[in-house]
Amino acid sequence: MRLLHTMLRVGDMQRSIDFYTKVLGMKLLRTTDRPEQKYTLAFVGYESNPDQAEIELTYNYGVDKYEMGTAYGHIAVGVADAYQTCANAKALGANVTRDAGPVQGGTTVIAFIQDPDGYKIELIQRGT
Repeated sequence: MRLLHTMLRVGDMQRSIDFYTKVLGMKLLRTTDRPEQKYTLAFVGYESNPDQAEIELTYNYGVDKYEMGTAYGHIAVGVADAYQTCANAKALGANVTRDAGPVQGGTTVIAFIQDPDGYKIELIQRGT
């Protein structure tokens, strides 16, 4: 078994694609529009399956906002430099909710940013 993708419902497809490609440096891997079923999909990631898991962005026609449940936590992304990634994200207008720094009680450098729909993304510094 392997993890294939995580699906996130989004309120504005282009805004979300821009966030994941421009702020997080992912690639737009493929899109599917299903007008009869009233939804559009976009898959983003650093590589396609089966090499890496992807994020499936789902836009349901006419829905521009979702309630954020209390069970959802975050998606984690490994980055070479969390400080620089946060600086770049801020320059692009992204919401950095926790600046880069060591995790409480440890030395691993982490940060948190939020996508346009409110989903949290943890940046974990992994080095190069």
